[in-house]
Amino acid sequence: MSEVSGSSPVAGASPKGRPRWGLWAALAAVVALLGLLAAGMGRDPRELPSVLIGKPWPALALPQLNDPTPIGAPQWTGKPRLINLWASWCATCVEEHPALLALAAQLRAQGRSDQLIGLNYKDKAGDAQAWLARHGNPFSTSLVDADGRLAIELGVYGAPETFVIDARGVIVHKHIGALTPEVIRDRILPLLDGKPAAKEGA
Repeated sequence: MSEVSGSSPVAGASPKGRPRWGLWAALAAVVALLGLLAAGMGRDPRELPSVLIGKPWPALALPQLNDPTPIGAPQWTGKPRLINLWASWCATCVEEHPALLALAAQLRAQGRSDQLIGLNYKDKAGDAQAWLARHGNPFSTSLVDADGRLAIELGVYGAPETFVIDARGVIVHKHIGALTPEVIRDRILPLLDGKPAAKEGA
């Protein structure tokens, strides 16, 4: 008579008798997570979509850096405008500044300098004025968002950020990070001309 050895292993179980499905589930979760991370790394953070695209510029008037008179979107209707969020403490703002100065010179030559507006963010007025005096002032005016209230409404990540509004005051573009001559040529200038911007990757 043959010797009876214990029960045979259950299919799909580990040598210790524990099911393997838990290991497969954990492995699947890790693979899915890696896939999401890879997809996120492939995106340009400067081109993150904004929920404000297609919506009016926030109805919050702010004082100007060199004039206490509050202004906002109602004063800007009639033509597209670029609003660049900057600060004297922002190192990246120094990097993008030559591109803004070149854009300002181009618009000024066409009699369109009022299309370029600054939004001074969480800064001291004296520091901001000294910074513009040192680096050059490309803006027709700069609004003062000293407490960051407008930036909160705009969902700002940090300085610098750039918005373009159309002639009706509707936000049509948002750029996170430093502007470059290529971005200005391909995406900003067409919008300031009232035309569609170049498609991504074109």
